[in-house]
Amino acid sequence: MIERYKTDKMSNIFDDQNRFKYWLDVEIAVCKSWNSMGKIPNKDLREIIEKANFNIDRINKIEEETNHDVIAFLTNVSEYVGDSSRFIHMGMTSSDMLDTALALQLNEALEELIKCTEKLAGKIYKQAETNKYIPVIGRTHGIHAEPTTIGLKLLSFYAEIDRDIKRLKRAKDEISTGKISGAVGNYANLPPEVEERALDILGLHTDSISTQVISRDRHAYMLSAIAILGGTLERIAINIRNMQRTEIGEFEEPFKKGQKGSSAMPHKRNPIMCERIVGMSRLLRANGEASMENIALWDERDISHSSVERVIIPDSFHLVHYMIKKMIYIVDNLYINKKNIERNLKFTNGLIFSQRLLLKLIINDTTREDAYKFVQTVTMKAYKENRDLQEITKSDNTIASILSDKEIDECFDVSYYLKYVDYVFKRVKERE
Repeated sequence: MIERYKTDKMSNIFDDQNRFKYWLDVEIAVCKSWNSMGKIPNKDLREIIEKANFNIDRINKIEEETNHDVIAFLTNVSEYVGDSSRFIHMGMTSSDMLDTALALQLNEALEELIKCTEKLAGKIYKQAETNKYIPVIGRTHGIHAEPTTIGLKLLSFYAEIDRDIKRLKRAKDEISTGKISGAVGNYANLPPEVEERALDILGLHTDSISTQVISRDRHAYMLSAIAILGGTLERIAINIRNMQRTEIGEFEEPFKKGQKGSSAMPHKRNPIMCERIVGMSRLLRANGEASMENIALWDERDISHSSVERVIIPDSFHLVHYMIKKMIYIVDNLYINKKNIERNLKFTNGLIFSQRLLLKLIINDTTREDAYKFVQTVTMKAYKENRDLQEITKSDNTIASILSDKEIDECFDVSYYLKYVDYVFKRVKERE
């Protein structure tokens, strides 16, 4: 992972100190569980709890010889504990400790991610409420369609982020699962009670069944949820980028004093943060795909998933955490150019009101086929001649014979498109 994209909180969660701390937490929890069953004497348990420690440099040094990180860790811990260390890792396999500790680590990382995403949701909703009733042109296929509001555009982002948060919470619950079931998951050298008591101490779920590892569908679900969140952030970023285009100029990401947009063109104000978010979202999807590949392991376990997870899990959390923090900054400081928004609403000389005109003809006893033909005729004339549709419509003998000037004027009232804004806002909040 590129260092400058790391964020302090996530860096701490995924650093070696925190990783080995969780390893030790698992080993001590299992020792406590054995003790509660009378298999580890109280004196030895006290020795383990009081003396157990590790040194990262020492672990790395031992691993150079053993080529096994867990053995290197256990050897180093035993150097601190002494004779009582014989009870540490009793009946366990490496993945008992590794997968359970990873669950603790991911639980912490997801908690931080959820907190940041909730903060972003709040920022988006605030902007949506502030700009609730500001009319803006809605576009489909990149072409002017009908008026909507800035508030509704932003509210759509908010509702999607809210669904992302729910997915992250479900993923957090699913990934908070440990296993202390031995080399092939059959509890041969430690009874299920040891697992249940140890995981209860750690605050984790007991897997209904495990092999040597926790099944990787859980991890794939988590990284898929993160990739989907990345897709939401990408959607927001692409919309801001598009609306920042010179020809549109409705939104603009923050451009701070002293910032430079181009080495060659001093006038440039490029949406570089949004572009960065789009690019990073591609990495999240690739990592999600890799997590899918990790599901199918040989028999009770192989380690083809292990090397992949050492990259894709911390990288995905670092990336999405960075993306969220950048998006919070963007949304918090988003420039909304109301002058350009109003200009763009008028850009097509009223063509955006064509459906309203169509429906007005229909309710005045015109067949849909005829109404469509009549409106298409006047809209194409307005388009080709770059003239005002409202004026052309009033001067069209066919339409004028059906609709009065007042009825035609009603079709070009932008407030018509705002009548259910409050309803949609209320419904979104009710479904949180």
